[in-house]
Amino acid sequence: MTSLGLREALRPDLAIIADNVAQGSRVLDVGCGDGGLMAALRDRSGVDARGIEIDAANVASAVARGLSVVQGDADVDLVGYPAGAFDYAILSQTLQTTRAPEKVLEELLRIGRRAFVSFPNFAYWRVRASLLWGGRMPVTRTLPVAWYATPNIHHVTVDDFRAFLNERDIVTEGAWFLNGDRLTTAAAANFRAEHAVFLIRR
Repeated sequence: MTSLGLREALRPDLAIIADNVAQGSRVLDVGCGDGGLMAALRDRSGVDARGIEIDAANVASAVARGLSVVQGDADVDLVGYPAGAFDYAILSQTLQTTRAPEKVLEELLRIGRRAFVSFPNFAYWRVRASLLWGGRMPVTRTLPVAWYATPNIHHVTVDDFRAFLNERDIVTEGAWFLNGDRLTTAAAANFRAEHAVFLIRR
């Protein structure tokens, strides 16, 4: 498959990450799913990609692709990785599902020289409208599961995440905001963006 085909096969936030990982890097993908991003990075950029994933079926799918993936929980298993072992640590659409997101982010920035973090923005205008006018927890493309079945336990917004970084003197090297599958500007991103991707470092 061509690199264009690989990019088109990725979820939009993962495509942004893939486009901004340097060739030949060492990468740890935390919550790597079936290894789609890892495979794209390996095949198009010569990246040495490793993964950790809690779901056994996803681990099996990733291993079947020839990827180095272990079963583990981001909340407890990152402590076993040495400091500075990777150029990038990646946490895509997983932050809001972790029990201790502050601890997980600290571990990401300890393990990787830089970290990519992507998450659905719970302050997106459609989410606000659903609560305001319908009085119910929203079900959208990025939040497709009803409240009683969702794995999301921390409802983070773009502005929440920015404040979290500022309070801890964590540097933002890059930020991308998505409305559906399209990039949108940083202006009013807390209201207009459905999804956010940050590249951060100490």
